[in-house]
Amino acid sequence: MASGRRTKLIQETTIKPTTTLSPTQVQFVMMLGMSGPAVEEEVRRVLQDNPALEKCDDGEGADESYMDSDSDSGTDDYRGDDGSDYGDDYDDDPMDRYNGNNRSRDDGYYTPTVVAPVDGLIDSLDSQLGELDINDRQKIIGGYIIGNIDSNGYMTRQLQEIADDLAFQSIDVSVAEVKFMFEKVRTLEPAGIGAVDLRDCMLLQLYRKESTDLVKMAIEMVKNYFDLYSKKHYEAIRRHMGISSEELREIDNLILSLNPKPGSVFGGSDINDYITPDFRIEVDDDDTIRIILLNRIPELQIESSFSANNEEKSPNMSRGEKEAQMFRKRWRDEANTFIQVLKMRQETLMEVMKAIVKIQQDFFLTRDEELIRPMILKDINQLTGKDLSVISRAISNKYVEVGCGIYPLKFFFNERPKDDEDASSFEIKAKLKAIINGEDKKRPLSDEAITRLLNQQGSNIARRTVAKYREQMEIPVARLRKQITG
Repeated sequence: MASGRRTKLIQETTIKPTTTLSPTQVQFVMMLGMSGPAVEEEVRRVLQDNPALEKCDDGEGADESYMDSDSDSGTDDYRGDDGSDYGDDYDDDPMDRYNGNNRSRDDGYYTPTVVAPVDGLIDSLDSQLGELDINDRQKIIGGYIIGNIDSNGYMTRQLQEIADDLAFQSIDVSVAEVKFMFEKVRTLEPAGIGAVDLRDCMLLQLYRKESTDLVKMAIEMVKNYFDLYSKKHYEAIRRHMGISSEELREIDNLILSLNPKPGSVFGGSDINDYITPDFRIEVDDDDTIRIILLNRIPELQIESSFSANNEEKSPNMSRGEKEAQMFRKRWRDEANTFIQVLKMRQETLMEVMKAIVKIQQDFFLTRDEELIRPMILKDINQLTGKDLSVISRAISNKYVEVGCGIYPLKFFFNERPKDDEDASSFEIKAKLKAIINGEDKKRPLSDEAITRLLNQQGSNIARRTVAKYREQMEIPVARLRKQITG
């Protein structure tokens, strides 16, 4: 029964602040996340499409930055008193002699040796995509998916991320559309292309084979018992599947015949063979660290006939003259935006790399991975003031060449094992590896025993952290490390 009480409805309007990116910012964000070769290709495309854009006559070169690393300027100089925050005097640091553009017109193009470019795989997939019965929109989506497949043939991005990236390019697609084309790409050759992990890669290859009893059993084992298989729990697999030892051996031989890196048929999988570095680090005799941005992007300018200085200001222009002026202005504005975006990208990359070197100075001076310090995106944010999302895109698909090899920038980011632990994960892993290398192979150490030894050495970490690092280093558990010795 109603109480007769009158209910008062109140409608509230909440205004939430939103950030709308300008076209220039959208283009910058997209280009910042692109690899060097992808940006070079974009520059070539825009130069061909935009009549208002042209190369400058004074050539191309490499941007350099110098960081003094005197012996009396230790790593502590980079941090605040609490050991966690980097100082506010970053821009005025006397250690930093930063020459933003140390380029001359006589500087040459830096072109590292590329033994096995990934382009062979991408070109093959693009060619096969063109033969599918799909529309132009689907070809664009499929082409973008292919561009996110690495040299081993594995997918490197989530479908939602791909949909978001396409949205930045004014291509409004649903995740369902991306998924449809993702499955199409996974039907291309070689079998296993587009896999998200090793298990998926094996299943893609097995599904392509003739459906024999052996293949069906292999699919069942990979689909349902892959963890047991990867840990060599063969007896448990045999019991679960109800198969004989001989059948298990035949399944194992079939799986071992699959290609775990299907993209490698186009030229190998050694990262140093096909990666084009974005930076080179050189150390002078006086421990000055030189950061070189390997700039393979030409200087661009507005073509003279499209210059605003050449436009008439007369109010008596004909309709045709006005239309021609609007045409020139549209192309000029697009060209100016593109030039600005390229400059923003180069400056951001150099600033982020400069901060990484500042924090990881000891590694770049010695090339000793054990000296890599704990570092997260927030540390770079504190030095540069850049947004975390900008920093994340700046290090994505970017590589630096040092004397001992080529490293992805993400390699230098690692958290402390514990908040009160000042060692990096690299240092802990090095100690862990040394302990395992020195263990009795007849009686390998358990994770708990390794944890006790690490604690005795001053590394205060938990057993689960030891297990995580061991797995990251692809070191099996103790019982799988046991060896039969005479």
